[in-house]
Amino acid sequence: MQLSTNRLAPTRAGSVASTIGAGPALNPITEAHDWKRAVEPYIGADSRRAVAQVIVAFGLLALGFVGIYAAMSWSIWLALALVFPTAGLLVRSFILMHDCAHGSLFESRRANDLVGYIGGVLTLTPFDQWRRDHALHHASSGDLDRRGHGDVPTLTVAEYKARTPAAQRKYRFIRHPATLMLLGPIHLMIGQRIRTRSKATKDKQISAVWKTNFGIAAAAALAIWAIGWQAFLVVYLLPIYFAAMGGIWLFYVQHQFEDAYWAEHGEWDYVTASLQGSSHLKLSPVMQWFTGSIGLHHIHHLAPRIPNYRLQKCHDAHPVFQSAPVVTWRSGFSALRLALWDEENRRMVRFADLP
Repeated sequence: MQLSTNRLAPTRAGSVASTIGAGPALNPITEAHDWKRAVEPYIGADSRRAVAQVIVAFGLLALGFVGIYAAMSWSIWLALALVFPTAGLLVRSFILMHDCAHGSLFESRRANDLVGYIGGVLTLTPFDQWRRDHALHHASSGDLDRRGHGDVPTLTVAEYKARTPAAQRKYRFIRHPATLMLLGPIHLMIGQRIRTRSKATKDKQISAVWKTNFGIAAAAALAIWAIGWQAFLVVYLLPIYFAAMGGIWLFYVQHQFEDAYWAEHGEWDYVTASLQGSSHLKLSPVMQWFTGSIGLHHIHHLAPRIPNYRLQKCHDAHPVFQSAPVVTWRSGFSALRLALWDEENRRMVRFADLP
């Protein structure tokens, strides 16, 4: 099931009201056709707006690269200061690629594929492969029996205790905040360069990975020829490293928070996973722009064909959507310590919480 290719994602039987609590009395959405009708007005691409978003994002990104390079001749500190907004523009470029993967940015599949490929080269992400991984993520998020599709490895308390001491140490290392935030970006940059055949990777995806690798190599070679490898490190590698760090945190807090939703496959429910298992990350308007409103992740998971520029309107239109778990900057960084799903108490816990 690839939810990214459907106009409205399917849901298992059951009511939203029963899965998110009593909720507001005003305008409750209690059945599958109700939530589908609620999100329907916001689904669909506006190609003019999409073109404007792409021109602005890619144009500002180019200015960011040029600005860093120009500043290097004046002050290395000014150049380093420009790294961070440029990293933010790389995050926005990734989110536009993300919308292309869902077919929500442009009406044309060809336009989505083209911009998705360009965004993938800019962010070192093989677009077709990532699209497949991400579709599987949407189809299984919060499902204990279908973990592993682009998510941070997550064990239950019982699974962790059943591991050998060596396996426990390995898991602790993987889930340590320093590993996630400092080594995670390097893993993303290198790990996506080669993929072997699997459920999520067929010949088409393998070919796409190598096409992306070729595009990256060609762009890097041209840049190094033009400005030199030392400048390339500052102009591109530093921003993409910090962009990857920010991206890891963003995608982490969207599903890894104390009251996150996890269930065995027989009890798993798509709507519940969307509205309880995906967070509402509250950011300032500026940061919401840089992140393409991806913090409204509960709306995105409920209806992935809603483009980034309509997520806020959909969220604001229906009180039931505002019942999603809220994550702030503070709670989001604290959530990096959460590492295990406690089956008995049905919440994420830290290693320090284990008896």
